[in-house]
Amino acid sequence: MTASSKFAAAPRGAAGSGPSEMDLSGAGMLVAFSVLLGFNQVLIAVVNEGIQPIFAAGLRSLGAGLLLILWMRLRHGPVHLPKGTRAAGVLIAMCFTVEFVGLYIALDLTTVSRTSVIFYSMPLWLAVFSHLFLPGQRLGAPQWAGIGLAFCGVVVALTSRGDGSGGGEASLLGDLCALVGALGWSGIALCARGTALVRVPPHTQLLYQLGISAPILLAISPLFGPVLRDPDPLHWAGLGVQASFIAFGAYLFWLWILTRYRAAQVAAFSFLSPIFGAGLGWALLGEELGPSLGAALVLVCAGLILINRPARRPAPL
Repeated sequence: MTASSKFAAAPRGAAGSGPSEMDLSGAGMLVAFSVLLGFNQVLIAVVNEGIQPIFAAGLRSLGAGLLLILWMRLRHGPVHLPKGTRAAGVLIAMCFTVEFVGLYIALDLTTVSRTSVIFYSMPLWLAVFSHLFLPGQRLGAPQWAGIGLAFCGVVVALTSRGDGSGGGEASLLGDLCALVGALGWSGIALCARGTALVRVPPHTQLLYQLGISAPILLAISPLFGPVLRDPDPLHWAGLGVQASFIAFGAYLFWLWILTRYRAAQVAAFSFLSPIFGAGLGWALLGEELGPSLGAALVLVCAGLILINRPARRPAPL
C-alpha cells in the first residue's frame, strides 16, 4: 500500500451493518500492519542502495498499478475513471508524486529512524489543513494539544544534531525531504476529502495516484543520477515486495479493515508506525536513536494519540 491512502474517506460497511467496535483480532491486525509500514521504511532504504530512489519509486507505482488494474477488472469488471474527477485525479496524483519523491530521497540521505519520526507526523499537518480548509473539521482542545506536542517533536527531530540521534548519518536535507513527503501525504488526504474524488471508491483514487505518478517518476528519475546502482537480486526482490505486498496488498487490507471497524479507532493506531519505523531502523540497520530523537519520537507519538482522540459526544438528556 501506499501509505498515502490511509487517511482517505472510509468506505461504508456492508449494507445493513455498520462498522463494529475494535476487538482483539482487529487490534492484532493493525499492529501487524503498523509493523509492515515500519519495515517498508527499512526496505526502501535497502533498495535505494542498488536502485536510484526516484526510479525505484516509479517502478513501484508501475507494478502496483498493474496489480490494481488486474484486481479491479476481476472484481468490478472494466476499469473506468468517472467523468468530473479527472482534474481532481491529476491533483491527487501530483500530491502522491511529491510524497514519494520526498520519502524516497529522505531515506537515501538520512536514517530510517529520523525519517519515520518526521514522515509519520502527517496527521499533524492533515489536522491543521482540515481545520483551515474543510467544513466540519474544527479541532477541539485535545487535538490542539496534540498538534502542539507533535510539532515540538518535529522541531526537535529537525534541529537535533551531534548527540548520536542520527547514527552518524543525519542529514538536514534528508529530514526536510521527509517533511515534504509528509506534507504531500496530507495533500492526498485533503484531495480525497475535499474534491470530486469523495464520490469515487478509494481504489479509483489509488488508480489515479499510481497511474499518473508512475510515468512522471520514471521520466524525471534520470535527473537524480544513474537509475541503477549495481543492483543485486535482493534489491529487485525488495522492490517487488514494495509493489505487491505494500503498495497494492496492504492498501486493500486497509480498505477492508475500514469497512469492519470504526475509522477513528483504526486511525488511533497510526502512532505505532513511527515507533516501529524507528525501532526497526535500530534493530535491522544498526541506527542509533539518541536522546534527542527519542524525545522527538515520544512527543510525536503523544501528539498523534491526542490528534486521533475522538470528540466527546454530548450526554443524552
